[in-house]
Amino acid sequence: MDNQTLRTDARVIGLVGLAHGVSHFYHLILAALFPWLKTAFGLSYSELALLMTVFFVVSGIGQAMAGFVVDKVGARRVLFSGMAMLGVSALVLSNAQNYAGLVVGALMAGMGNSIFHPADYTILNQRVSRDRMALGFSVHGVSGSIGWAAAPLFLTGVASTTDWRTALLSAAALPAIVLAILWWNREALRPDPIVQHAAGAQQGGSLDFLRLPSVWMCFGFFFLTALALGGIQSFSSTGLVKLYGMSLAMATSAFTAYMLASAAGMMLGGFLGAGRKNHDRTIAAAFALAAVLALLLGLAVVPAWGALVLMALVGFFSGIAGPSRDLMIRAAAPKNATGRVYGVVYSGLDSGLSVGPLLFGLMMDAGKPQFVFAGIAFFLLLAIATATGVGSRTRATARAAA
Repeated sequence: MDNQTLRTDARVIGLVGLAHGVSHFYHLILAALFPWLKTAFGLSYSELALLMTVFFVVSGIGQAMAGFVVDKVGARRVLFSGMAMLGVSALVLSNAQNYAGLVVGALMAGMGNSIFHPADYTILNQRVSRDRMALGFSVHGVSGSIGWAAAPLFLTGVASTTDWRTALLSAAALPAIVLAILWWNREALRPDPIVQHAAGAQQGGSLDFLRLPSVWMCFGFFFLTALALGGIQSFSSTGLVKLYGMSLAMATSAFTAYMLASAAGMMLGGFLGAGRKNHDRTIAAAFALAAVLALLLGLAVVPAWGALVLMALVGFFSGIAGPSRDLMIRAAAPKNATGRVYGVVYSGLDSGLSVGPLLFGLMMDAGKPQFVFAGIAFFLLLAIATATGVGSRTRATARAAA
C-alpha cells in the first residue's frame, strides 16, 4: 500500500510541477525578449515594464477569482483551461504588429497564468499524502525556478538565431505539449470527491477567511517578495551589464545561475521545512542573507565573475525560503478553503510583480542600476516582518486551540 501511495504521490507531484514550470516560463516570455522588442517597436524601459504590469495585474485579479472557481468546479478543469490560454497568448504575441498588440498578448498571458497557484495547491493538498506535502511544495517551487531559468535561455537562443517572432511562436508549443500530457494523466488529477462534494459544497461561497489577519499578512508577504522578484526578473541582467560592463550573454547567465541556485535552495528548503514548525524563522534567516548579498551586488565591489557568484547565492538563499513560505500559508489557512486562500494570497505575488518592473524600470531610465539591487534588498527585509507576523499569529492560534 505504501509503495502504491508513493507512486501516486510522485505522479501527482510531477504533473503539477510540470504545469507550474510552464506557468513560470511564461512569466518571462516578454522580459527575456526586451532587447529585441525595444528595438523593433522603439520602446523605453518604462514602456517595456508596463507590459509586465499588464500581465501581472490581470493575473493578480484573475488569481483571486480563480480560487473561488477552483473550489466550485474543481482544480483540474481550471488547470487545463489556463494551460490552453497560455499557448494562445504566445500566438497572439508572435503576430503583434504594434505596442497595442503586445498589450493584448500580455493580457491574455496574464489570464492564463492566473489559475495556476490556486489550482496547483488545491490538487497537491487533495491528492498528496500529508507526509510528502513538504516535498510536493519543494518540487512545485523547483519546477517554477526551472521554468524561469529556461525561458531566457530558450527565448534568447531562438531569437538570436532567427527572430523574436519565431521565439514566441516556438514558445506556443510548450503549453500544447504539456496540456496533452496532463490530459493523458487526467485521472491522477481528479478532484477529491470528499472535499469537493461535502465540505466544499457547504462552504464554497464563504468569505469568512477574508476576515483573518493572517491571510492579509500572507498577501503582504507575497507582495513585498514579488517587488524584489520583479526587479530581478526584469532588470537584473540589464543592471549587471551597466554596473559591471559584462556582456548580455554573461548577464543572462548570471540570471540563469540565480534561478538554478534558487531551485537547489528550494530542494534544501523542502527538507528543512519538513522538520520544522516555525517556518517564519527559516524565511527570516534566508531572506536576511539574500538581502545582504543583493546590497553587495549593487555596490559593484566585486569583479564580473564575482557578480555571477553573488547572483547565484541570492537565488540559493531566496530559494531556501520557498517551501517554508508555502507551509506557513497552509498552516494559516482555514480548512476547506484551499483554493480561495491560495488564490487571494498568491494574488499578492502578481500584484507585486505588476508594480515591481515598472518601479525598477524607472530606476533604469534614470541611469541608476545600483538602485535596482538596493531596492531588491529593501523589499526582502520588509517581507521578513510580515512572515514573522504570520508565524506569531499561527502559533498563538494553535496555543489557544490546545
